[in-house]
This record gives sequence, C-alpha cells and structure tokens, in this order.
Amino acid sequence: MRSELFYTDAHQRVERETLLLLSQAPTLLSTHTLESPRAVGDAVQAFLGVHFEQALGNLASRYQADFARRAMADIAFEGSDGMYYIVDVKTRRHNTRFNMPNLTSVERLARLYEDDRNVFALLLVDYAIAGTLLHSEQVRFFPIEFISWECLTIGALGWGQIQIANVSHLVVQMQSRRTWMLTLCERLLQFYPREIDKIVQRMAHFKEVQQAWVAREDTWG
Repeated sequence: MRSELFYTDAHQRVERETLLLLSQAPTLLSTHTLESPRAVGDAVQAFLGVHFEQALGNLASRYQADFARRAMADIAFEGSDGMYYIVDVKTRRHNTRFNMPNLTSVERLARLYEDDRNVFALLLVDYAIAGTLLHSEQVRFFPIEFISWECLTIGALGWGQIQIANVSHLVVQMQSRRTWMLTLCERLLQFYPREIDKIVQRMAHFKEVQQAWVAREDTWG
C-alpha cells in the first residue's frame, strides 16, 4: 500500500492550487507581524487550515484543521486512496541564511507508521516580504520519508526530534518508507549512546557541585 497522492503527480496539482490560494491573500498579515517568522507561520497555518481543503478537491474527505498547538497535525484528512494524511505546515522566508525547524518526535512517528495507511506530510511555504505584503513564492507538499537523510538531524528533546538541518538546502526525492525508517533506526542507535555519554558527564559535574555545597558553610540558613 502506498500513497496515490505522492506517488503520482497529484501532489503537484495540490501545490499549484495552494500557491494560487495564498497569492489571493497578500494582506494576510498586519504591519506589526510581517517581521515575525512565528507570526507569519501562525497566519499562514490558520489561512491554510480554512482553505487547504479547496486545493485538495476530490482527493480528500473527513477534513480537519482544529488541533492543539503541540499536536503532530495542523491539518488532517482521509485521502480518496484510503490513506490518512497528517499535515504539518511549515513556512520559510526566502533568502534567510539558516532555518532548522523541528519536524516531529521520533517516537510519535514510529507509532504513527505502525499503520501503513498513515502518512506524515509537510506543507512547506516559501515566502518573501515586499513592503507590507506577503508574497508566497513556492509551495512544496511531500511526506517526511521523501526528505534525504543528508538534510536531516536528530535533536536532543524527549526521545529525539527529527529536524531539518537547513531548510535552504532541502533534498526531496521519491524513496521507500521502509528504507527511510531503517535509516532512522540506524541514526538513533548512533545518537542514543552519545546522549548517554553526555548524561554521564553531566552527572559527574553535578556530583562535584554537590560535594562543594556539602563542604560549604551555610551562610543563608
């Protein structure tokens, strides 16, 4: 079982329709929020939550866009191919030198992908600011497993967070979910021992701090 949305050119149509929707809303932001990447991201996410269903057309049913901030999904829908799509909306200001966004927890993704019908997809919007207007320049829509591991890293938060190393240099290519997930496991089996070493060093450091405080006179007692 695989996604007809992403293993055909259907996603390209969705990208074009999404870009058209965004181009019709250049006054999405106020003058007070144009320079805040977080505010831009929130505004674009809110706009697409309302309108992205139009871009999907007959590719989707049971559309939903009201999720808590810490949820995996900004948008979710059931595809006409029987798959269940969880979509994370990301924005990037054009010509910024460095962007390293978190994508999702490795543990959450592993649980989600226990079911082959589930897809975790990214909707990436590149934009520019001209005066007080937001110009959406490119929309990319793809599942996380299409991102080359050359472009990803693991961040030390919880079980580990999958991060884009630099979204300005993002390689997206059609590839096998199984191969991608096996590489994720290999990366984690290298990542966790390094984290253990860091924890051992931190414990040793605070053991010394503890001993220093034990020997120290309590002048505040």
